Amino acid sequence: MSILKKHYGYTQDGNEVYIFTLTNFNGITAEIINYGGIVTSLKVPDNKGNFDDIVLGYDSLDKYMDDTVYFGAIIGRYANRIENACFELNGKKYELAKNDGRNHLHGGIIGFNKVVWNAEIIKENNNECLQLIYNSKDGEEGYPGNLHVKVTYTLTNDNELKIDYFAVSDKDTIVNLTNHSYFNLSGHSSGDILNHKVMINANKFTEANEEAIPTGEIIDVKDTPMDFTKLTSIKDEIDSDYEQIRFAKGYDHNWVLNVSGNSPEKAAEVFDDKSGRFMEVYTTKPGIQFYTGNFLDNALVGKGNVIYGKRAGLCLETQYFPNSINYKNFPSPILRAGQEYKHTTIYKFSNR
Repeated sequence: MSILKKHYGYTQDGNEVYIFTLTNFNGITAEIINYGGIVTSLKVPDNKGNFDDIVLGYDSLDKYMDDTVYFGAIIGRYANRIENACFELNGKKYELAKNDGRNHLHGGIIGFNKVVWNAEIIKENNNECLQLIYNSKDGEEGYPGNLHVKVTYTLTNDNELKIDYFAVSDKDTIVNLTNHSYFNLSGHSSGDILNHKVMINANKFTEANEEAIPTGEIIDVKDTPMDFTKLTSIKDEIDSDYEQIRFAKGYDHNWVLNVSGNSPEKAAEVFDDKSGRFMEVYTTKPGIQFYTGNFLDNALVGKGNVIYGKRAGLCLETQYFPNSINYKNFPSPILRAGQEYKHTTIYKFSNR
């Protein structure tokens, strides 16, 4: 695997941003910028050998700086939502930004998706990898502790985009990192993803209220539109009258994965009949957020002046459960001072 580094642009405060092109032996390429750690392009072949870019995004840094839908970005310190934008840790209450109604979303006003990361090309197991480093200061966006974060992108010759997350803090804090890429296996400019088929390796999901905040209840997927235990077409139930679907205007929920967390295990699959592209998702995290781009609208102009309409892409965000700091029955996102946070997610591509 090789990595090419090029100038991409400058932020408003004069920081230079670079774009890194990762290429594997099979010709697959991933383009990543060190602003937000954003995956701007991912080109993989269909079953006839034709390459297409399968992630939604923009053509310029300015567009990414103005972005409000988190295309391709690293999300932190805390992915997803925290109810009432506050949490209690060690008897102290921490107030966060209310950037999603009364709630906190994806790390706040200036989350990890809106900062310039230090970038370095490193070698691991004879592979060139892109390592991004960010030091989040104590009190940034309301979170405690100086948090040292490393995110490493590797594109393997097995057609895997591997993302390794690492963090350590000098104070007890909470951490929940993920990637927010929107996938369309027919190609980013091909329309909606309703004909994609999805499998999620989960028998349960976390029930959510009208604000997409978990209620604390964990519900069995059986006999509900949330059952993706086998490959199921997204269009089958996405417009059903099931309360959870109505609340979210589609799918925007956390599934409780059937994984141990000890090593990357199968979390999900996506198959596109049209192109034959097949994507597998592996993770060490206990949950995955499946989002069907319900709030994308026709005002969103993406790469090549493509209009991204409703459901133009889908997200599979590996994570701790939303609002997990506020529920004792959810896996804990607390990172104790000096402990190491480690998390791996793999997106693997093939054809059928």
